[in-house]
Formats: sequence, C-alpha cells, structure tokens
Amino acid sequence: MELHGLNLIGSQTSGGATTFNGVNPATSQPLNPAFHEATEADVDRAANLAESAFERMRSLPASAIAGFLSAIAAKIEADDEVIARANSESGLPVERLRGERGRTVGQLRLFARMVTEGLWVNGRIDRADPARKPAPKPDLRRMLIPIGPVAVFAASNFPLAFSVAGGDTASALAAGCPVIVKAHPAQPGTSEIVGRHILQAAVETGMPPGVFSLIHGRGHAVGVALVKHPLIRAVGFTGSLRGGRALFDAAAARTDPIPVFAEMGSSNPLFILPGALAERGKQIAEGLKASVTMGVGQFCTNPGLILGVKGAVTDEFIEQFAALMTDAAPGVMLYAGLKEAYDDGVKRFSATPGVRVAARSTVSADPQKTQAAAAFFTADARTYLANHTLREELFGPSTLLVTGTPDELKELARKLDGHLTATFQGTPADLEANRDLVAIVERKVGRLIFNGFPTGVEVAHAMQHGGPYPATTDARTTSVGTAAIERFVRPICFQDFPQAALPVELRDENRRGIWRLVDGELTRGDLKPVT
Repeated sequence: MELHGLNLIGSQTSGGATTFNGVNPATSQPLNPAFHEATEADVDRAANLAESAFERMRSLPASAIAGFLSAIAAKIEADDEVIARANSESGLPVERLRGERGRTVGQLRLFARMVTEGLWVNGRIDRADPARKPAPKPDLRRMLIPIGPVAVFAASNFPLAFSVAGGDTASALAAGCPVIVKAHPAQPGTSEIVGRHILQAAVETGMPPGVFSLIHGRGHAVGVALVKHPLIRAVGFTGSLRGGRALFDAAAARTDPIPVFAEMGSSNPLFILPGALAERGKQIAEGLKASVTMGVGQFCTNPGLILGVKGAVTDEFIEQFAALMTDAAPGVMLYAGLKEAYDDGVKRFSATPGVRVAARSTVSADPQKTQAAAAFFTADARTYLANHTLREELFGPSTLLVTGTPDELKELARKLDGHLTATFQGTPADLEANRDLVAIVERKVGRLIFNGFPTGVEVAHAMQHGGPYPATTDARTTSVGTAAIERFVRPICFQDFPQAALPVELRDENRRGIWRLVDGELTRGDLKPVT
C-alpha cells in the first residue's frame, strides 16, 4: 500500500497546507511521506458524515455490524506491511507487534460475536397489568441504544491494539456508533494503513459513508475542535493525564457536555507482603524486573510503585532487585517527547530529598536511538507522603520502592490516588492478616491482582481496565473487554408502544433469541399473553 499522507474523511481524502513527518525513534530519521494536518473544515465534514451514517446504521441488523467488524479483522490480519511500518514508527520489536496484531483482530472478532449474540442490549420488559389497583400498570420495555458519533484518540504505546482499530473503535462500532479517529502523530503511517483497511471493509460490507474517518494533527487544536463539535456524542482517549484532562475540560465546557472516557496516569501499586517475601523474594524480584522493564516500561499497567514492610528481609530484597535492574539494557522509547519526559522525571525523583537511586542501567542510553535506561528508587513512607511529585506516574522503565511500618503502609494506602491496578504478592495467611489493607486499596483501583504482575491485560468479558481519577475520568467503565461497549450506549424506555413500532429486541416474539429480563426473570423465550 503506497501511503499518501492525507486525511480520510469518510470515503474521501483531504490535505491541508500544514504537514509533518513521522520519525523512526531507533534512528531519529524522518519517514516519508509527509502527512497533512486536518483543518476545522475537515473535522466538520467528518462529523456531519458520521451523523448521516449514524442515522442509517440505526436500521442495520446486528449481522451487518458484526460482518463489518469481522471484515476489518481479516484485512488487518492479512497485512504484514502494517507490522513493518509500526516497527519503523514505534521502535517496538516485530514479534511484539505481531502479538499485538493478534490481540487487535481478536478483540474485533470478540465484539462481532457479542453483537451477534445480543446480550449487551440488556433488554428488560415489565408487562402491563390493566387490572392493577389503584392505577393500571403500563407496559415498559427498556434497552441500550448507541449514543451517536464517537471521537477516538489513538494511543502511541499500542500502535494497533489501542489505536485506530483498537478497543475504543471496536467497542464504539459494535454499539452502532460511527467513529472519527484522531491519529497519534508518532505513528501516522501505521494509522493510515489501518484506516484504509477499515474504509475498504466498510465498502465491502455495505456500511454507510462516514461510518469511519481518520484525521491527523500534531498539536491540540485538531483534537479540541473534534471534542467540541456539536455532533460528537462521546470521546475515547488513552494517554497522559494532561492530555486527557484537557479533553475532559473541553467536553465539560460545551453547551451540551458529553462524556470523555479517558485512561490517563497510573503507578499501579504493588504490595509485597511479609510471608511472600520470606518464601520467594528472589522469584518476586525477577518477575518484578521483567514487569517494570517490559516494553521499556511503556505499559499503562507498569508497576511504578512498590510497597513493603521496613526490615532486614525487605532490605535483602532491595539488594536483589537493584542488581537485576542494574543489568537491564536500555531500550528504544516510542518517540523523543516521551523519552525526554522520562528523563526529566528520573531527574526529578533523583533530586527529591529522602529518595535514593538504588540502581541504574550500567549501559548508557543512546540519545540518538531515543533510548531510556532503567532506574530503581527507594524511599520511606514519610518521604513519599511528603512529596506529591512522587505520586505522579513516571512513564518508562522505572519503579519506586517505599518502605514503612504496617500502620504507615495503611496510611499511605488511604492517601493513594486512583490507579488502574493494585497487586498483592503474598500468601493466603498474608491476605488474612491484611484484610484492612486490602479493603482500603479496593477503593483505589479497578483491578486487584494476587501473586502476579499487572503488565498484561486480558481481553475478556470480565476484564476491568479503569479506575478512580486520575487513572481514568470514569471509574464505572472499562476500556478493555466487552463491557467497554457500555461507554457508547444509553438506555431508552418504550411505554405502551405497539409491537410493530418496537425495536426487534423488545417485541413479544424474540426473533433474535437473546436473553431478556421479563417481569424480573431471565428468559430467551417468546412472550405469551398475560393471563
């Protein structure tokens, strides 16, 4: 596929006067072609096309949406060119990207099956009772419906799975919402390849023009214009706290505020409880080193905060872990701005009174290759609590281990900000002895992990990838797994409507065979007259 660098506005292309190039972070060399930044006119045209597409999508059967998602998956799966381009734009290894492609097409197909099955509409029916006293009971039928055109901001750390055809796009399309994606400026070529596959799949499956658009832009102007457009009804975002909060504030300032589902900063605290440390401290240190440095630490679930009880056993663990981190080789980060932010954060942590640099990679990072070196810091609980800067996510291959008394660790837990995950390395006896601590931490995160490591998020029905602010802007939702569809729908209730005017999912004859809550009982059967 020869890249043209243009914005994809529905089935048409558009090129503005301002251009930029992607950069290979491993060589610092620019990549061709030049990409055209979208204008406000492009944003407006994409939004109007999306609105027109939404009106037509409302009448499409579930099988059509499922077929569209499956067609996207097939095209991405068959294209190795996208792997090569993603490698050159991100510096991520080819094998990692192949695995990520598998996750991307897997979640598209998972949503296709979900749409076909239909449980997500959450159909609820309370049948009428005209004879009820003192007032007749009306016929009430409730279900979830798509919210409208959705803006999605692609993430850089997963060029495929959290990007143009990632979880936000897949879940929004599955709900029946057209999508406008703002490509990440670090990966414009990868974005164009995937975007063109989506548009080809749309044509082949008969989707209306405007079901998908892709726009480019380096600064904030294009993204803010998209969020403020009156036809956009929701926003999906994965990135920094500053970027997510800016979009959240822009959406809240609209005449008609809309939801922004932003996944932002998280240090993902990991508690090493005494029993586990005594039994398998070395194994925990090895697993922790792998988790912290995986992907050069560029995972939103990277364990950036470790907590342990002060004492000789923890001191021994610190020595073991420091030795492992010293041997960690520098790695290429996704783009120069991310690497500069990491280096600034390392300097900030290092200069904080009471913080000790316990280990750094012995091999120096090569700035020409956008490399970052691993870092390991230690501090006591009082130092951590006294310095808010230590609570900020340091995105990259580093972690901070904080020690304290059991009571100090409970106090620290109570003052934690919101996070995506929290992990407990322990024994069953450890958990029993720390029930209060677990209960405190449960209020701070979206996912609790026992004897594992937080990096790696399973795409599944039961996954929760979200957490209290500032991890996300809405702790009630997830951006991974089939429950992600709930972000882009809203409930509607039909009262006393005739059968022919009801959505097929709410009629007496259950043509789709979906599970529904009828008069308080789950059933897949047709409704019989009330006697």
